[in-house]
Amino acid sequence: MTQCDDSMERRNIHLPDLNVKLTGYVGVIEIRRPPHNFFDFALIKAIADALDWLAEQTDCRCVVLAAAGKAFCAGARFGNDHADPDASAEFTEDGFRHTTGKLYTCALRIFANPLPLVAAVQGPAIGGGLGLALSADFRVADYNARFAANFVKLGLHQGFGISVTLPRIVGTVAASAMLLTGQRLNAEAAQRIGLVDRLVDGDVREAAITLAEEIAENAPLAVRSVRKTLREGLVAEIAAATEHELSEQQWLRATADAREGIRAVAAREPGRFIGE
Repeated sequence: MTQCDDSMERRNIHLPDLNVKLTGYVGVIEIRRPPHNFFDFALIKAIADALDWLAEQTDCRCVVLAAAGKAFCAGARFGNDHADPDASAEFTEDGFRHTTGKLYTCALRIFANPLPLVAAVQGPAIGGGLGLALSADFRVADYNARFAANFVKLGLHQGFGISVTLPRIVGTVAASAMLLTGQRLNAEAAQRIGLVDRLVDGDVREAAITLAEEIAENAPLAVRSVRKTLREGLVAEIAAATEHELSEQQWLRATADAREGIRAVAAREPGRFIGE
């Protein structure tokens, strides 16, 4: 067990960037980096640790992944206080492959966890934040939610296993449209393509907990067994995809188009790309 895990012996735990609570049969993991909840390796590791701990609790049958603030997760931050809530934050240059590779290893732990996972999405789920939302079995969203795989606007390649999860959830054509245009979808458009499972006008977290309780009232061994069958081979696919995604991200980062894309997205203007 990690040091983080050792502190989780109570049923309501507050960590620097995470709050974990188990009430009845439903665990709630709350990301606490408001307002935009950018993630880095430390946060993804903490989420994986929290999921591992909840899976060890015999009375936990389903988990809700939620976030404080106005965004579910506006993207990745590796040593950068990017302030644009609609863009994945740029990565630092040093140690990119090492840091991102470690992050993807922890992401695999999230996908491998045996508990059903419901994401409660309010505001932006952008770039890597979309990838985090896609790690869940279901996405419950409010009308303020918006989703984008805006990597091509940054001159970059998608990551976090989105190459596998997005087409698996919405189909190849809809996934291609999101990835190749980089356009943002509002909650209603996301629901139309199957990216959002329940759209609510109200408290998105309570709606997500209600769905989790509907799952948790069933036979827990059967639920885990059915979910395992439905996700057969997914972790292996994600492992292969993230290795490829990382390689593509690495060489694209060095291009002039990536520098221009990161600048343009931060400035909220179209990029002037030259194909170099």
